[in-house]
Amino acid sequence: MELGMALAGPGYSRVPKTIGILGAGRVGTALARQALKAGYEVKLATAKPPADIALIAEFTAPGAKAVSAEEAAEADIVVLAMPLFRYAQVSPDKLAGRVVVDAMNYWAPVDGTMPVFEGEASSSEVVQQHLREARLVRTLNHIGYHELEEQALPAGHADRQALAIAGDDPEARSIVAGFIDSLGYDPVDAGPLAAARKFSAGTPIFGSRLKRDELQKLLAA
Repeated sequence: MELGMALAGPGYSRVPKTIGILGAGRVGTALARQALKAGYEVKLATAKPPADIALIAEFTAPGAKAVSAEEAAEADIVVLAMPLFRYAQVSPDKLAGRVVVDAMNYWAPVDGTMPVFEGEASSSEVVQQHLREARLVRTLNHIGYHELEEQALPAGHADRQALAIAGDDPEARSIVAGFIDSLGYDPVDAGPLAAARKFSAGTPIFGSRLKRDELQKLLAA
């Protein structure tokens, strides 16, 4: 598939029905609400027992089910929405073979300086090394959690915002593209996981509201 290609239309790979979200902070709960609007069954989890986050789920994402991390990991798409420094606590075995979305960002002032993320590799490439058998896809990281719900628009809308997708598994990228489309955004294929560097923090793409053609141009630059 050509890099920077728009991913849209009915040709997505298999359609997911359940979304597991690891992380019940602002990003995780905003994503849970948007996924619920799109008709998905949403399972929300943290490292805590489900009973400990049941009230959080009830009040911040009504309709989402508080579950264990193990149960969330069995969803059709699993989203990593916890602080990045917790990535090593995620079990590689539980996510082996799973389509996993990395929505985390490296923030040294918050996470503390982590040498493993200070090199040329993107944070997602580091996460992939840990989750060695997961079908990791990078997206949802360059839009703010507060914007995720506010800026969503139906397919075909002239002002619809685009989100980049990167991953080494083409089918996983296609599955996630369908998910992004259903959330109200135009998915644009950035290519392999290494391309995630093009829309990481500090790049022109990060935090910018871009339409499909604008995002394609920046990815190709």
